[in-house]
Formats: sequence, C-alpha cells, structure tokens
Amino acid sequence: MRARYGTPLKVTAGIAAVGAAGLAYAAGFEARSFRLRRVTVPVLPRGMRPLRVLQVSDIHMVCGQRKKRAWLQSLAGLRPDFVVNTGDNLSDPQAVPEVLDALGPLMEYPGVYVFGSNDYYGPTLRNPARYLLEKAQGRHGLNGNAPAVGVVHNPWEDLRDGFDAAGWLNLTNTRGRLKLEGCELAFTGLDDPHIKRDRYELVAGGPEKDADVSVAVVHAPYLRSLDAFTSDGYPLVLAGHTHGGQVCIPFYGALVTNCDLDTDRVKGLSTHRSEGNTAYLHVSAGCGASRYTPVRFACPPEATLLTLTAED
Repeated sequence: MRARYGTPLKVTAGIAAVGAAGLAYAAGFEARSFRLRRVTVPVLPRGMRPLRVLQVSDIHMVCGQRKKRAWLQSLAGLRPDFVVNTGDNLSDPQAVPEVLDALGPLMEYPGVYVFGSNDYYGPTLRNPARYLLEKAQGRHGLNGNAPAVGVVHNPWEDLRDGFDAAGWLNLTNTRGRLKLEGCELAFTGLDDPHIKRDRYELVAGGPEKDADVSVAVVHAPYLRSLDAFTSDGYPLVLAGHTHGGQVCIPFYGALVTNCDLDTDRVKGLSTHRSEGNTAYLHVSAGCGASRYTPVRFACPPEATLLTLTAED
C-alpha cells in the first residue's frame, strides 16, 4: 500500500509547495514591488511644450501600509505638471487619513480626480473564480445585477473634502479646467460605470474648443464610456480599475479585466475607435489590491508618468 500511494503523495506535496511559494511571492514580494510606467502620447497642438502627467490609481489603501505610503510620497520627486487620480483609493474605511498623507506631496501640484466603487463601498470577501464566471456569462459590475446592499459605506466625503481642500478638481460627472504655464487644459469626468453612477448626458458635447487639449477621465473603462468619449472626439481617455488583470499568466497575460474591456487592453497605452473617431486610451494597472486578495502575479503595482507631446 505504501508503494501504491507514495508517488501521488509526493506529487501532491510538490504541487502544494509550488502553490505556497507562488502565493508567498505574489503577496509578499510582487504586491509591494512598485514600478513606474513611462508613456508618451502625441495629443497636444503643434508648437505646445510637452506636459508631464502623473496618473495614480487603485491605491486600495489599508491602514499600516507604510511602504506603499512612502512610495506614493516619493512620486512627487517626478515634478509632474499635474496629477490624475482615477479612483479606488480605499480598501479600509479607516484609511482616509493615510491616503491623504500618502498623496500629500502630490497634492502640492495641480490635479483632478474621479472616484471608483471602492471609494464609496468597503470591499467584501469574494471567490476570485467569480470573475472568470462573470466574464463567461457576460456580466460585469452591476450591469444587470441588483444594486449593492448590505455593504460597508466608506467615508468618501472626507476623501473628497481633502482633495478639494488641496485644489484638486472633482470630475464626478462634470467638467473642469486647469490653467498651467502657457496652456489651458479641459477635463471631462464620469463617476464609476462599474456601479452605474456614470451620467454621460450631463457632460456630453465633446472637447472644449477654446482649450489647448481636452482629456477624459473615468475609473472603470467600460465600453459604453469609451465609446461616448471617443465618438465625441476626445483625444485621450485615462482610466484604472482593471489592476492590469492582477493575477496574470506569464507570456500570456490577463485572464479578466473586471469590466467589458478586452484583455489585450487591460493596462498601458492603446487606442479606442468609435463612430469613425480614434482616441488614445491609457489604463493604469494601479498600485494596490483589495485587502481580501492582497496578491499580484506577473503584474506589478504601478503608477504612470505620461508625457503629452505635440501631434505629428
């Protein structure tokens, strides 16, 4: 009997050891291996000086994450012209002071922001396999699902007040402008499509003609929002939400995006086409994860420094 079961037990033990090692790497190392992505996007009028834009997203702050706080604070050393925060700052109702502390040096620069679902609601323990099941069924977020009930409500108003006090523009289903040296930027933002808070009819109409460039901002890159922005003629859309797939397969990529965007565009710079127009789309993989799934694999946490340059 020992000879009969010896090999399977060894195989099982080996698989368990590999799995444990992978989990330790994903949670203990890669989830805290912060990176900076650099991207160049030619969307400015000819003759205009380049603009350096720092995009931060999906911080998912939990109290006590000192390394993440220090890394975010260090990004101010990049000296961006302005900052874009594409939401999901929280994964802990008590973490608003730590988010504001982490972003404090960056709030010395002009900035704009939108919120994501995790700014409004606390995370819930969820089977990761459900993301694959929902993808197979064509269900994403609250599209076709019941409204969120019985969930923790985060103190998003305190987060909003902190950003507003620093002078950052709240783009929740509205427009805003930043005046920088030698240029004027227009922004159009949406609340989070993942929980059906987007109201494009409130901001429809396309780029503002008297601005040097108009930028669209949204947390979750659902196709309905990307189609609307692109059809209206926006040259650049900035989004987050996907975590870059969070747990990816080496040499293959992401399995899910947690929205109806295809996995080929789960992170980084790409293009989106709608009604004869083309826009650049940048999706940040973000720098955090839910407190219940604090892992990343083949998808390190990141922020992005986008350099906007003149069109060819």
